[in-house]
Amino acid sequence: MNQKEHNTFCQSLPATSHVVQWGNSDVWKVGGKVFAIAGWGEADVFDVTFKVSPLSFDILKDQPGLRPAPYLASRGMKWIQHYALPGLNDEDLKAYIKESHRLVADGLSKKKQRELGLLND
Repeated sequence: MNQKEHNTFCQSLPATSHVVQWGNSDVWKVGGKVFAIAGWGEADVFDVTFKVSPLSFDILKDQPGLRPAPYLASRGMKWIQHYALPGLNDEDLKAYIKESHRLVADGLSKKKQRELGLLND
């Protein structure tokens, strides 16, 4: 996945917003809360950081090309950074980003979820 494909995919998810911040990174949010951060990492590899469940964190943290996200994971948060090859294939990376969006959206208040059209009442 490259930066353009990443941004197109994140934009396709419901109720998202995009800002460029933190060292020129593409930061994607739902309800004002971050669910994906992407930019260029070490060795000119496109990297993506995303929130995961505790189980996914345990599975992914030691996989080649993946690591606990610097700064976030050191504060006890379950975030993974895809930073090098081989990492995840595009299909799996999209699935984890979509799940990150869901995890973050689920953490919003019911009122906020309703305002954003994320609840099926």
